[in-house]
Amino acid sequence: MKTALLFGASGLVGGHLLNQLISNNNYSKIKVFVRSVPEIIDPKIEIIETDFNNLENHKEDIKGDDSFYCIGTTKQNSSDKNEYKRVELEIPKQIAQIAKANSVNSFVFVSSGYADPKSSGDYLKFKGEVEEELKRLNFPKLGIMRPSFLLGDRKEKRVGEKIGIFVFKLLSPLFLGPLKKMRPIHSEIVAKAMIAIVQNENQQMIFESNEISEIIS
Repeated sequence: MKTALLFGASGLVGGHLLNQLISNNNYSKIKVFVRSVPEIIDPKIEIIETDFNNLENHKEDIKGDDSFYCIGTTKQNSSDKNEYKRVELEIPKQIAQIAKANSVNSFVFVSSGYADPKSSGDYLKFKGEVEEELKRLNFPKLGIMRPSFLLGDRKEKRVGEKIGIFVFKLLSPLFLGPLKKMRPIHSEIVAKAMIAIVQNENQQMIFESNEISEIIS
């Protein structure tokens, strides 16, 4: 029986992932790293109230078998540029570094379609830089998820994103060949695929949106 480490349990993908880990018989413990205690209660769950400004204090907590990272933000929620960079770049890199130092076997990271460390936009650039750091750390099992627009019920309203999802869903049948990775994907499917990645023998590291769906098909 394994121990899962979950970062971002309150988010769109993380919420589904937590429920799926609870029902998965391969895991006897789920360490949930959060700023505030979630409402969900289960004997498997160990809540770790986390000071993300001082992650070194949690070195002994970031120990287990499989680490799942779903934390993300938007510039709307982090208007301070330095804070945005800290959340999107510095925190995931530091958590991954600690996990690797503690011999965590696998790390599965929710990135973004078109992530690129050379991108002119901060969001795709930071995601790309985290991806490069994860590759450098050389986990025995690494999964980098690059979903397109995520479908599901968000707690916060993102009007622009809702419009984009509506348009992309309409155009989805036209996304063929290399454009298939632009198809929207449901957050629950991403969560299922993240668990499947650590359980299979596939050596693939990076999964585009259309490839994520194929993992569980």
